[in-house]
Amino acid sequence: MSNEGGAKAPTPRIRHWARGVLRLELLAFTPALVLAGLWYGAEGVALVATTALAVAWLARDPTLRAAPAGGARDDPVTCCGATGLPLRPAAEALLDRALSLAATTGHGSAAFVLGFDNADDLATELGADAMGRLLRRCGDRLHGALRESDLAVRLDGPRFAVVLAPVRRTDLESAIQVANRLQTALEAPFSLDAAKVHVSVHIGFCLISRNPGHSGAAMLTAAETAAEEARRCGQGAIRAYSVEVRQAAETRSALVNAAAALEAGQIVARFRPQLCTDTGAISGFAVEPCWHPPQRGVLEDADILHALTAQGLRPRLTELMLAQALAALRHWDQAGMGGATATVPLSTEELRDPKLTQRLKWDIDRFEAAPGRLRFELPETAVSGAGEDVIGYNMAALARMGCHIDLAGFGAGPASINKIRGGAVRRLRIDRSFVARADMDPGQQRVLSALISLTERLGVETLADGVSSIGEHAILAQLGCNHVQGPAIAPAMALEETHDWSLRHRAKLAATPRLGNRKV
Repeated sequence: MSNEGGAKAPTPRIRHWARGVLRLELLAFTPALVLAGLWYGAEGVALVATTALAVAWLARDPTLRAAPAGGARDDPVTCCGATGLPLRPAAEALLDRALSLAATTGHGSAAFVLGFDNADDLATELGADAMGRLLRRCGDRLHGALRESDLAVRLDGPRFAVVLAPVRRTDLESAIQVANRLQTALEAPFSLDAAKVHVSVHIGFCLISRNPGHSGAAMLTAAETAAEEARRCGQGAIRAYSVEVRQAAETRSALVNAAAALEAGQIVARFRPQLCTDTGAISGFAVEPCWHPPQRGVLEDADILHALTAQGLRPRLTELMLAQALAALRHWDQAGMGGATATVPLSTEELRDPKLTQRLKWDIDRFEAAPGRLRFELPETAVSGAGEDVIGYNMAALARMGCHIDLAGFGAGPASINKIRGGAVRRLRIDRSFVARADMDPGQQRVLSALISLTERLGVETLADGVSSIGEHAILAQLGCNHVQGPAIAPAMALEETHDWSLRHRAKLAATPRLGNRKV
């Protein structure tokens, strides 16, 4: 860049030095300069001016002691051609300096990542040229919303990053205020080619105190993770980086490979014990999918079910879970654990398949299993409405085969009482929301009592889900709930562990003194 007369423009480093030194506070030295000139001449002026510059340099903003990477906006090699903004390395470098400064002074900083919610639609509607101009205008607005010492950079795609220069107070509240200010700046209408363009912006940010690593690159990546979480939460969302956000991102990343893991045999069945509240004996096991991908903890069965359902693989998962459940029944019989049932979940979509019962019957016959040892758990939506003739047909067919049918989440969904009364449902699983703190909350006890009384009049059994304490177990037994499962009973376990757990449980029952048989 050149100015008039061919004089070379000052470099970004010189301009940065001038911003740090030539400040309004230097006006206080003006009277001293005038008096020094009157009394001592040029030597006095030079002495006072040198002193003033030295004081200004020593008192300069510590965040400006190194030229910010924002100077790269004037460098065609290190800046974005479309927006003129610096690129990712500039943000990482400033964050590295902020981390070093935070270690010595305790000053805070934050990294923000901003993206368009409707990026694909905008690109299609505007075209490449107008999209480039929109991005440049966004960069200009970001500069207008920031301090001179802050930095805005262009990331890949229609995304930007903002790095705040270190200051004494950078907490969650101030970061949210900055995010709101940036969002407001970018969401004001743009005028492009005589047309108004509206954009919606999501923002994720990471405070320096929550940096998951020890580098600027790690902090910027954390802000990107938070931005992705914000994008998934809906238009205009703002999210701060946290351990929970990281875990959610890791889970989504792992679930991308769920289909391959299913076919590779990495998703296996785990068995959660269910107890009869009347005798304390093992009444059955709930079958739950389990997957432990590399570099990630065990994934929840709900996450696995959601991912495979979205990929159309729920029938394949049910096929594998049923095969492992039938193999478990054979194993339990050989180990002297006969009588326990296995509960396999089915989805509403599977129940709409007219050939469902044919496939299930083929598997049951292949393992020579007694149909009465199997329970199929259906979602409440399966009996929530009218016009589901195929679902009703499959439920009746399963009952004719001799299989038992459970209904999940009773009390928390839209189940039809008439469908339960006239259908093949044999047991209702009471939702955890009604079980929680039932031993301490009289209101919960009244609700549970009403639900259990209703099921008794309908002629179906009850299974309480998510029992997490001995107190909850006890109050459920007193109220007449037939079966319980949850953390207070036992966690879901591998098939090989069920036999040893069963022996320990039976030994504990045998050692418990009995005063008499309880009658329900």
